[in-house]
Amino acid sequence: MDKTIIKQLEPILPKIISLSKRNNSLSFDYDEDADVLYISFQKPQQATDTDMINDDMLVRRRGKEIVGITIMHASNFR
Repeated sequence: MDKTIIKQLEPILPKIISLSKRNNSLSFDYDEDADVLYISFQKPQQATDTDMINDDMLVRRRGKEIVGITIMHASNFR
């Protein structure tokens, strides 16, 4: 995995690990036409808020809980 994506994910990796340990709903979906990677920690995700981390990454939240991450232009991170 490219060091760029790891560097971008690094600040939220503890939350990702914590969420994946607490539930078995971790899933990844890639839309090749849109070049977007969706990482969901809950099904259904039902996010109520979105925080833009940078031009390519969105953190999806429901209240204070992170329920997903959207990575746009995902193929650029190879």
